[in-house]
Amino acid sequence: MSINVGEAIPSGDLQENSPKTRHDPASIFSSGRHILFGVPGAFTPGCTMTHLPGYVSGYEDIIAKGVSSINCIAVNDAFVMGAWGTAGGADGKVRMLADPAGEYVTALGLDVQAAALGGKRSKRFSMLIEDGKVSVLNLEPDGFGLSCSLSNTLLEQL
Repeated sequence: MSINVGEAIPSGDLQENSPKTRHDPASIFSSGRHILFGVPGAFTPGCTMTHLPGYVSGYEDIIAKGVSSINCIAVNDAFVMGAWGTAGGADGKVRMLADPAGEYVTALGLDVQAAALGGKRSKRFSMLIEDGKVSVLNLEPDGFGLSCSLSNTLLEQL
């Protein structure tokens, strides 16, 4: 069962740039408005050519709507997520959060088996979190598509 609108973001252990830099989503999203979007994998075609670039190029418009931070999560290690963020121009705009074993996306109920990508991955989604609770959730119907979870959809919902 996936997390629903109105529910609190659970605690967890995510990494940023290095396994030593850890964040608890329940803490970092506890106050203010934050975007969290999930992708099946760093450096994969749809994620690299469409999903991440939309949030990077839309950064100014999203922040202008009162959003405190934009965050990307994927079941990849912290080093891969950091390199992907740098390659995609996300530095200073989109925080790249690693969920190496997929434990956090499982806690959200947003995990999916993707044999082509090696096993457990994140479904493709976007959400707005306000003061620690999900206020908008856009989940791709098949878990992988590129429609409702894109930045332009979420921008219209802000």
